[in-house]
Amino acid sequence: MRKLLFEMAYDGSRYHGYQVQQNALSVAQVVQDAVEAVFKKREDIVGCSRTDSGVHANQYFFHMETALKIPADAAVIALNDRLPGDVAILSCREIPPEIAANFHARYSVCWKEYIYKIWNSQVKNPFLQNRALQVKYPVDAELLNRCAKEFIGTHDFRGFCSAGAKPTDNYTRTIYETSVRREGDLIEFKVAGDGFLYNMVRIMVGTLLLAPLGKLREGDVTRILASRDRDQAGITAQAAGLYLNRVSYTPFGEETTGGFCEVF
Repeated sequence: MRKLLFEMAYDGSRYHGYQVQQNALSVAQVVQDAVEAVFKKREDIVGCSRTDSGVHANQYFFHMETALKIPADAAVIALNDRLPGDVAILSCREIPPEIAANFHARYSVCWKEYIYKIWNSQVKNPFLQNRALQVKYPVDAELLNRCAKEFIGTHDFRGFCSAGAKPTDNYTRTIYETSVRREGDLIEFKVAGDGFLYNMVRIMVGTLLLAPLGKLREGDVTRILASRDRDQAGITAQAAGLYLNRVSYTPFGEETTGGFCEVF
């Protein structure tokens, strides 16, 4: 059996997340439909992460096993021919046999990066509908950037986890890098870490957006983290502005050529 690793991107606007849902359309469902058409069997696909309803992905990976000898490049073309316009297969490679048994699209991930887009204008942008959060009041991106730096490091993030999340024994996550940058009216929050709790990035955004309202000052993120109290953090920002931006199977900071899987 061959183990193939696919890279894809999708607009999550019309999907109820990545994971297959019983009574709702998901990204995994349409991908499996295409896989079944190309590989003549409804092969199981294993995704690198869960994404919620309405969340997008600039980079996403899944692996699957198959006995068919279809070349990786041909599989990309064939799957794209059968996928809707809001889902695209970007690349495919066969995982070498010597590491295939130990490679897992989800559990082999070293770190992930998310971005969150904020449209900071009193006038809506029709091209960013379902793709960015509109915030009408003025936002000081430099202040948000300074506050966001307080997330960097290894912390207990239970104060930034949705109350509806499944219970876990480990709320500790390591954030490697954050930034908040403005380009015109578009503000982008970027965060990279070894893992993220349920709705964690959206709560981080909701908390940072308290700063322009005078409800968050420098040092407050550190205080909220220490409190481990969800009630002290901000609201959960809407899903539409969130993008899974990058997934890496190489330890943070060790990438060399920019290949999506330098470990093989």
